[in-house]
Amino acid sequence: MKAVTDADFDTEVLKSDKPVLVDFWAEWCAPCRMVAPVLEEISAEHGDKLEIVKMDIDKNPNVPQRYDIVSIPAMFVFKDGQVARQIIGAKPKSALLRDLAEFI
Repeated sequence: MKAVTDADFDTEVLKSDKPVLVDFWAEWCAPCRMVAPVLEEISAEHGDKLEIVKMDIDKNPNVPQRYDIVSIPAMFVFKDGQVARQIIGAKPKSALLRDLAEFI
């Protein structure tokens, strides 16, 4: 999964021609580290339909602030430049796949 920053967020996420899940995370967040390998698997299996990227909220404060990210892990799916789905908290793969079904 590639990382996005405040600087390239609009280009990489909002202007993408396919849905993009942004994993807002931080190094110190244990649940974030638990969900990361699950997102890697989903990305490997469904990357043709849904792009998955990650954003370190400590290094990139502007975009998380713009979207009122107050709790992590927070996974936002953006479609056509808009937030299409918000998933807050670590979940098992089966639950994430259910949440993402309409995009994959």
